[in-house]
Amino acid sequence: MIAADVRAVRVRDLTVTYDRHPAVHHLSGEFRPGSLTAVVGPNGAGKTTLLRAIAGTLPVSGGEIDLGGLKRREIGYLPQQAALDRGFPISVLDTVLLGHWGKVRGFFGVTRAMRAKAGEALAAVGMAGYEERQIGSLSAGQFQRVLFARVLLQDCRVVLLDEPFNAIDAKTTADLLDLVRRWHAEQRTVIAVLHDLEQVRQHFPETLLMARELVGWGATDGVLTAANQLKARSMAAGWDDHAPFCERDAA
Repeated sequence: MIAADVRAVRVRDLTVTYDRHPAVHHLSGEFRPGSLTAVVGPNGAGKTTLLRAIAGTLPVSGGEIDLGGLKRREIGYLPQQAALDRGFPISVLDTVLLGHWGKVRGFFGVTRAMRAKAGEALAAVGMAGYEERQIGSLSAGQFQRVLFARVLLQDCRVVLLDEPFNAIDAKTTADLLDLVRRWHAEQRTVIAVLHDLEQVRQHFPETLLMARELVGWGATDGVLTAANQLKARSMAAGWDDHAPFCERDAA
């Protein structure tokens, strides 16, 4: 069970830019401690950018992210599979052991107990016996199970998942959703970028709908209304990535 003193992750007037144009624009709100939240919106809405900013892999251009006293190493981040190089010659076990990276100096600092925990994490996602396989030989679903095992090994208070169920089979999706529900039951804060709105309605009690700016944030049924979805699509249709930089951001 995760410690009970987990605090909210808050964003205040957050702006994150690429080439001086906002991917996330003046976003404010909070992910309540222990909440299970889906982040949804049109393509290019800034969903991945938001997760990367929270994880600390993208700089903030304006506003702030308040982690409630958490350190970045206390945040587990699972990026999109497309962002990962599966051609690198590394075994399944060593991939999971990367979850210990902040605690050791390279693989030479990995203890027998750490390896045992990595094996337990693989067993928990149905990948026992695959420890010596190269990640390049795995199917998309198997590789996603390995990535979940790595996050499981990190044992973090906040878990960020970027399109965790994209392009994987239904059985793997169901198994990994069970793990997400387990994290939620342990009062971890789980934030997941998703595209399948029916999946969001069934499994995620809270939703952030964004189109670079905030459209709706709160209980899923109240956010995923037809009016809000139309508003998000309309906002996306009006994006102009060649427009002058926002004067408010330059102030």
